[in-house]
Amino acid sequence: MKIKSGFELRDICGEKAVIASGIENLDFSSLISLNETAAYLWEIAAARPTFTAEELAEALTGEYDVDQARALADVNQLLSDWKTQGLIED
Repeated sequence: MKIKSGFELRDICGEKAVIASGIENLDFSSLISLNETAAYLWEIAAARPTFTAEELAEALTGEYDVDQARALADVNQLLSDWKTQGLIED
C-alpha cells in the first residue's frame, strides 16, 4: 500500500489533520482529523514508498503498550477507513 499523492499531514491549531493539496484535489472540501496514534502511523507510512499493515502494527507495538494481535487489528481497521476515505491505494 501507499499514501495517494496529494495528501499530507498538517498540524492545524494543535490538531493533526490530513489535507488535500494540489490541483487534482481542488474539490476536496474537508479535513480528516487524526488522533495521536493515527498521526504516528501516517508519518511512518508517508516516509516509505510502500508499507504493509504488518509493518505499521510492528511500529505500533514498539511505540505503545499494545500486543501484536491488537495492534494488527487496529491497523487493519485504520487502513480500511483510509481506503474508504480515498487516502491510500494498493
